[in-house]
Amino acid sequence: MSLGISLQWQLPSVIRSTTTSAAQRTTDVFLSFPTVHSGRALQSSAIPSSSIATGKRDGRLRSLRCLSALDPNLKSTLDKVVTSQKIVLFMKGTKEFPQCGFSNTVVQILKALNAPFETLNILENEALRQGLKEYSSWPTFPQLYIDGEFFGGCDIVVGRYTN
Repeated sequence: MSLGISLQWQLPSVIRSTTTSAAQRTTDVFLSFPTVHSGRALQSSAIPSSSIATGKRDGRLRSLRCLSALDPNLKSTLDKVVTSQKIVLFMKGTKEFPQCGFSNTVVQILKALNAPFETLNILENEALRQGLKEYSSWPTFPQLYIDGEFFGGCDIVVGRYTN
């Protein structure tokens, strides 16, 4: 399986695309940019956050490599972790010391429900943090899993708790 990425809606001047093997989990896309006379750099929103851009300073040719953070070993590990306990919360910090207001909110809701849960601090491992975003198809944290299934983030938990 190869990782396919279409950037034409963002950067319509794709001149060559090479997809590497699935084992490497990368895709190389070569893009041609017009020279920017105003001296302004390419807007950061035009390049996916998981990308590395390189190339000539004048902007005529840049290489954009999109990396997949979720390799098969990490996916297997995450499958085991989310099924190891009834409730697993991937959060910033720990349940004893949340380091994010959203993470703290979910912890407080779970505690109010007297639900036993385990937490994993995603701030301790960048590969875990990036891989989880792909694993759940959810870009933010915290991420709550119940019975091995992704339940949602803070907004979903709060919404279900208040209803």
